[in-house]
Amino acid sequence: MASDGPKAKKLRLSEEKKTESPTKKTPAELSPNSLFGMGNPLLDISAVVDKDFLDKYSLKPDDQILAEDKHKALFEEIVKKFKVEYHAGGATQNSIKIAQWMIQKPHNVGTFFGCIGKDKFGGILKKKAEEAHVDAHYYEQDEEPTGTCAACITGDNRSLVANLAAANCYKKEEHLDLKENWKLVEKAKVYYIAGFFLTVSVESIMEVAKHASKKNKLFCLNLSAPFICQFFKDNLMQVMPYVDVLFGNETEAAAFAEEQNFETKDMKEIAKKAQALPKDNKKKERIVVFTQGKEETVIGLSDKVETFSVLTIDPKEIVDTNGAGDAFVGGFLSGLVQDKPLDQCVKAAHYAANVIIKQAGCTFPEKPDFN
Repeated sequence: MASDGPKAKKLRLSEEKKTESPTKKTPAELSPNSLFGMGNPLLDISAVVDKDFLDKYSLKPDDQILAEDKHKALFEEIVKKFKVEYHAGGATQNSIKIAQWMIQKPHNVGTFFGCIGKDKFGGILKKKAEEAHVDAHYYEQDEEPTGTCAACITGDNRSLVANLAAANCYKKEEHLDLKENWKLVEKAKVYYIAGFFLTVSVESIMEVAKHASKKNKLFCLNLSAPFICQFFKDNLMQVMPYVDVLFGNETEAAAFAEEQNFETKDMKEIAKKAQALPKDNKKKERIVVFTQGKEETVIGLSDKVETFSVLTIDPKEIVDTNGAGDAFVGGFLSGLVQDKPLDQCVKAAHYAANVIIKQAGCTFPEKPDFN
């Protein structure tokens, strides 16, 4: 990374006076269930489509939406009309999976909670989680089928249409509150939830966020999509005081800034203003992380804003940008859970994203080539 110089290295979690200095741990000392994720488990149905297909379902080339009635036929049509690939997905689950891949051992460093159906797709998700060495504890119900996400790829762009189905049925009292499940929450030291889950169970997010704040652990949230910042603003701002690390990309950051009346479109200024929002746990400074595709990544911490150059890649090597954001977060989390300095977390994040965009879906080679 071009900007991993002396200046960049100043940006370390342990250097902030108000931030507790993390104890140094090697990956080998990591315990299972150190990293906790909760979100919408989805089976990704990925296919290269044409512009006519996007137009038919009123989809933008690079967007993320929840399926409406008009999109119901899309899921059947994409399978019939195009060559599809199935991958275990859902933003949070992807990130936990990538973090585990970056860490390698021990297995089951990552825990994942979410709701699936008692069906074939649910079975596939359980199998995929096991293969990825993620300790997935799904809430299984038979009212709704397992959720799916159509990734409609056109060139370098992808339009994601999520049919939450079972993922929308997660119930705090039926799963999170169970003694054996809450024990797994307590075992974790870093928590990550994508903003998409704000549409499902804000009470579950609040329970986990408050626990993290009270116990002085790290709670991370992703803005996830412009519609979260716009239409689920109240839920988002209810959780925001507990957020230690906030992730987002440039379009999400812009939507967030507009909704919060920040009166700026400058990414560095938005990062500063987001960082300065009220916070429950005063012992930890909030870190704001904004990605900008192939442009530099913006990091806000305390009164500093730094930028980090992404790894260069030949456009011909790009197979699918679907999952790049989730991979970035997964790489970042793999550093956080190992108490690595912030610049090393960014480095791991850029590496993971760089690998994943060379693959179809959020998939990866057997082992990372990262030190």
